[in-house]
Amino acid sequence: MTAAEPDPRRWKALAVTLAAGFMGLLDVSIVNTALPSIQRELPASNGGIQWVVSGYALTFGLVLVTGGRLGDILGRRKMFLLALAGFVLASAFCGAAPNEWTLVLARLLQGAVAGMLTPQNSGLIQDMFRGPERGRAFGLFGATVGISTAVGPVLGGAILSVASWRWVFFVNVPIGLLAFVLAMRWLPKAPHRHGRLRDEVDFAGIVLLGMAVLGILLPLIQDGMWWLCAVAVVAGFAFVRWERRTVERGRPPLLDIRLFTGTPGYASGAAVGAIYFCGFAGIWLVFAIFFQQGLGYSPLESGLAVTPFALGSAVSSAVAGRLVSTWGRKLTVIGLTMVATGLTVVAVVVNIAAPQYAGLVVAVPLLVAGIGGGMVISPNITLTLECVPAPLAGVAGGALQTGQRIGTAIGTAVLAAVFHALLPGDYPRALSAALGCAIVITLIALGLALAELRVRRARRPLPEGAGISQD
Repeated sequence: MTAAEPDPRRWKALAVTLAAGFMGLLDVSIVNTALPSIQRELPASNGGIQWVVSGYALTFGLVLVTGGRLGDILGRRKMFLLALAGFVLASAFCGAAPNEWTLVLARLLQGAVAGMLTPQNSGLIQDMFRGPERGRAFGLFGATVGISTAVGPVLGGAILSVASWRWVFFVNVPIGLLAFVLAMRWLPKAPHRHGRLRDEVDFAGIVLLGMAVLGILLPLIQDGMWWLCAVAVVAGFAFVRWERRTVERGRPPLLDIRLFTGTPGYASGAAVGAIYFCGFAGIWLVFAIFFQQGLGYSPLESGLAVTPFALGSAVSSAVAGRLVSTWGRKLTVIGLTMVATGLTVVAVVVNIAAPQYAGLVVAVPLLVAGIGGGMVISPNITLTLECVPAPLAGVAGGALQTGQRIGTAIGTAVLAAVFHALLPGDYPRALSAALGCAIVITLIALGLALAELRVRRARRPLPEGAGISQD
């Protein structure tokens, strides 16, 4: 099969990989609605419950780059199947957990295999699609990311209304098994690899990057560990030095630093994505607290109140994927502007609307923000990865999503801290303050997107996968 003859199964393969990726991303948020039931029935301590939520995000973020690199080396089909099988088993382990620490261990494992699974999506899109089709494929991927983040509370509430909390995890098993069977049929096989795996894997780089990411994420979920931030700085500096030396020696690095310094648009796109997720992902926790604790909504009602964002994001992501080849970075700029505008209106109206109408009055501005969000995620992924060589697509996608996971963790912690600082008492004021932080963060991302737009206008057009500059 040549580049002129694309794989005829590519859209079927994409559907399967997106379904599996949706499960992995959904499990970041869907468990939130089940926490009271888990704490009551196991029973579980507050510390254990915290780790059920945060442990998944921690191990997910730790392995993204490594998972992407292994996909580049071993083949994305093989890594996808291995990670998907692990995710199904870990989900069953979570659902069957007899006590809180078994559940915590299962969630750590579930997050790790989900982190191995996720980079294969962007890598497979880079491999299977070219030209405008790639934008459409990333549009569907962006819709998957946006929907999975926003719809988790709705699905969690729906499951809890008819079944035990264990089915929040068990539901992954039949879907995962079906996806595994279909992936065996439709995912393209990689050429046979020659040489030893240990000669191609940068184990020192894995350790150093893991220490850096751990030093950033762990203090956000575990009190009293802020000293790890210093470890993160030292490990990050050592990682960059090590990777540069690895390239100079002619050995394969874990993450070629020239992706950031020599690949047009990659560094700025990664920064836009990380900062946007810092503001975007944190709003769901404060919305859940506002509606459930402040207004007495049920988990399902709380999830439905923010559904307009998910719907807007789903539709606009797919449409933006078709337009990105002609509109380019302008889509991101327009989208970020709409997100900031929609959240600003929400922050204002929750303070002047009667509490019983709060869920209704925020619907339209959340829809506007969601439409804007869909115009950010998928175009930004497409534009960030457009000049990345195909052999590095997995690790580049993993690094991009690592930034998004770190942004998610930081944003959730900051927005939750601001929200709780104004409680107990005035829930609308607390929500407005937290959304104010999200708006400022979104405006920072907008500034970076405008700067990248100017750079792209001045830069001559480059072909897809143009490669890494040796400068």
